[in-house]
Amino acid sequence: MDQIDTGSPSKDDCNLAMLAHLLGIFTGFIGALIIWILKKDSPGFANSQAREALNFQITITIGFLIAWVLAFILIGFILFPILYVANLIFCILAAIAASKGQAYRYPLAIRLVQ
Repeated sequence: MDQIDTGSPSKDDCNLAMLAHLLGIFTGFIGALIIWILKKDSPGFANSQAREALNFQITITIGFLIAWVLAFILIGFILFPILYVANLIFCILAAIAASKGQAYRYPLAIRLVQ
């Protein structure tokens, strides 16, 4: 299981974690991937939160691909706005938690990156 550092993360780690969560709104998984690649070798708050953001953005991308396929039978058009709003809300909640130094775990995220 993931080891979460019980100490207080530095302000730089909090800012990087917050950025990883917020970039998901604008760049999808690319922003979180870049931050995770930069911090993957150093254990800590920014690494774990960037990995969490990356996993959620991969899940959202898979959801958008499924919605695109289902758009051909008109169900996908309902899923697109639901996925977009869920991504927006969860990314903002995660960024607020990360700015306070609290670890955030996205609900329903497929954890592909360990």
